[in-house]
Amino acid sequence: MYLSIVALPLMGAITAGLFGRFIGPKGAGFITTGCVALAAMFSITTVYEVGLSGSPVYVTLAPWIHSEWLDASWGFLFDSLTTSMLVIVTGISALVHCYATGYMSHDPHIPRFMSYLSLFTFFMLMLITAENFVQMFLGWEGVGLCSYLLINFWYTRIQANKAAMKAMIVNRVGDFGFALGIFGFFATFHTVEFSTLFAQVPAYVAVHGNGWITVLCLFLFVGAVGKSAQLGLHTWLPDAMEGPTPVSALIHAATMVTAGIFMMIRCLPLFEYAPTALIVVTVFGAMTAFMAATTGMLQNDLKKVIAYSTCSQLGYMAFAVGLSQYSVSMFHLMNHAYFKALLFLSAGSVIHAVADEQDMRRMGGLLRLLPYTYVMMLIGSMALMGFPFLTGFYSKDVILEVAYAHYSVAGTFAHWLGVISAFFTAFYSFRLIYFTFFRDTNAYRTTIEHAHDAPFAMGFPLFVLSLGALFGGYLTRDAIIGPGSNYWGNAIVTLPEHAILLDANGFLCQLNGFL
Repeated sequence: MYLSIVALPLMGAITAGLFGRFIGPKGAGFITTGCVALAAMFSITTVYEVGLSGSPVYVTLAPWIHSEWLDASWGFLFDSLTTSMLVIVTGISALVHCYATGYMSHDPHIPRFMSYLSLFTFFMLMLITAENFVQMFLGWEGVGLCSYLLINFWYTRIQANKAAMKAMIVNRVGDFGFALGIFGFFATFHTVEFSTLFAQVPAYVAVHGNGWITVLCLFLFVGAVGKSAQLGLHTWLPDAMEGPTPVSALIHAATMVTAGIFMMIRCLPLFEYAPTALIVVTVFGAMTAFMAATTGMLQNDLKKVIAYSTCSQLGYMAFAVGLSQYSVSMFHLMNHAYFKALLFLSAGSVIHAVADEQDMRRMGGLLRLLPYTYVMMLIGSMALMGFPFLTGFYSKDVILEVAYAHYSVAGTFAHWLGVISAFFTAFYSFRLIYFTFFRDTNAYRTTIEHAHDAPFAMGFPLFVLSLGALFGGYLTRDAIIGPGSNYWGNAIVTLPEHAILLDANGFLCQLNGFL
């Protein structure tokens, strides 16, 4: 079952890619969506077996590279961290596949598009299930390749060509830093397997100090800066909006952009022994959250507003990692996937209804024409801004609280920039709702006459995601960040001096060493 989770999307991608002309658009959509949906159901089973039952699974499939000290096998690690990401990635991907069958129904190249989507999902699953750095790097580069293919899907558009090349080139900068980090850790510890590498770090630091570990962690962070669009290498993210809207939802919700955050959480035994690197992560994350929020207020493209909000939320996740609050960062990553996918797919429903117009200044007055889409986008926007008792509230507020309680310059810096960014987030979210649905319309008459709400294939994924945006945070908070919860097991363990305790509601109650 565990290996089938990874293999099913690959099977769907191969089938749609090689035999799409024989099975047709509907056949390609049915097979790829069915394979990913089946993987999602298996992933939910793994949460019970691995996460709730506390039984991590290690699968060594076959040898891959064996040369001198380098021994990298095809191996898969299923612990609580992996299974949490599996549910998010396969679940969101299945809904995006279903949505794409309706959104792309007019396109003559649906089999190729569905094949790319499934291939993207496969490489993301390879990344999160890897038990060594080499296999993770394979998935890391694979999602970069698939993002190029998906952004450039409409390859006759010059802007899509430019955006795809920009995404590829900017990510190569980050990937080079990530590769240097992998080379450095292999040269130091003679292994690329996570478990073996992490076990050696405490003794190495005790003998040699943490200077070299800090340098290598900064190299890893450079990789995360590129993939998760932190300040400096963030420019590819808004331009990636040139691809079809299902691509935007898949890249920006739960998959590619969260790969950098996931990688840092996976490597927390390294970062915990590199406090200087954690400070750098905190500062960059806080500045990213602030920069993206201020930029998002001035955007007029519907999808770019949501893209900059993604960049801002990734900043929150990054500075939570920098403050050693890995479980809180992971909680926000999971919650963010629900409402950000909901926002992107709702935006796609609006764009689909108004003849592919993306400029908010040329919309308006759509409330009566698209009531269902309006409700879905309102739920997503309120969850994004952290409205009380919606999903975003339970993770975003905890991030700000642990930053406030960190009692350090970096923690205070992150807290205030995070609070200001939260205000700006509320501003541009309401601005998006007002410009799209409430103001007097600036659209052409023919556009308004033909505007229609989402069909079932597009509307059903919105409904499922809205449930996650409404109730996901409330239902999972006690297991993921609650006190006494053993959900994470050994997947997330921080040093005692970095531990912040939370009460049953997820609020700060004690800081070790100060209270």
